[in-house]
Amino acid sequence: MIDLNGKKIIFLSVSFFNYEKAIAKRLSDLGAEVDFYDERPSNSNFSKGIVRLNKRFYHLRINAYYKRILQEIRNKRYDYFFLIKGEATPSFFLESIRETNPEIEMIYYNFDPLTEYPDLIDHLKYFDKKFTFEYRDSVTYNMNFRPLFYLDEYKNLNQLSVAPIYDMVFIGSAHTDRYIVGEKIRAVADKLKLNSHFYYYAMGKIAFRLKKIIDKNLKQFDLAKVSFEKLNHQQIIDFYRKTKSVIDINKPFQNGLTIRTFEVLASGRKLITTNSDIINYPFYSTDNVLVIDRENIQLDPDFFKTDGKEIDQSILYKMSLNSFIECLFGDLQDDYWNSFRK
Repeated sequence: MIDLNGKKIIFLSVSFFNYEKAIAKRLSDLGAEVDFYDERPSNSNFSKGIVRLNKRFYHLRINAYYKRILQEIRNKRYDYFFLIKGEATPSFFLESIRETNPEIEMIYYNFDPLTEYPDLIDHLKYFDKKFTFEYRDSVTYNMNFRPLFYLDEYKNLNQLSVAPIYDMVFIGSAHTDRYIVGEKIRAVADKLKLNSHFYYYAMGKIAFRLKKIIDKNLKQFDLAKVSFEKLNHQQIIDFYRKTKSVIDINKPFQNGLTIRTFEVLASGRKLITTNSDIINYPFYSTDNVLVIDRENIQLDPDFFKTDGKEIDQSILYKMSLNSFIECLFGDLQDDYWNSFRK
């Protein structure tokens, strides 16, 4: 495992279901001194919406927030600057970090396609290492390729003898065509007499209702089927314990694998996914993964009659948070991950 003992890291990240906190903790466990800041001034639904739609309307507050961070760290010197996504991060902040820490190594990671967030492309020039979960972006923008990871809490749930009560579950945010695809899957599952459970999550009632007006994919959404309570990791794990398989519905324009992919397979559960790019990864196996076409949903009943096969321990390690950190702060893994592409 990489040795970060005594290394000083300033870490900024978008808030994504507390994974950023898990990363910060693991860096600290490895001996690093970590100063963590959320990359957004606020995580209210209003603030998230403004940053996403047009952060120029919010730039005074964003600039004030980042100037305050610079003031707080003005007497500190860092070995690493680590940024995940950086949707709200202004250029002057990145420039200042480099100027005040001339020997710093600047590391960037993105778990969304740059086609969805083109404003972030201009930030790449500030970084020594640039990573993406999306293979196509790694080629297009000359970035390093590193898929996401799982947290240890999800590993090897098969060791717990709990009889499953579901054949499949879906847990995920309500966005793009997820509801449309999910309900098609539910209908096919019902015809096959497969027991399913769907948990669609939305950030807030008002924001969701407004988005429902303008987003054609959400207009069909039955509000009775959406929850505004976010599940924590333990609640998600409890669902995994009760199911044979988990459904993953990626964004239609996204090829990078979701973090759900890694958690499901590490947990020993089977995966049903709309992301056909999974065939290019070392953990792909028809015993564990059923790839479906979002435009023509078909489920193979035989897939649910057998248990998944155990993933090789060396592959499982490469999927872990430890390996993720080793790649970003140590040796690159492009040769490994790219070697499985067909």
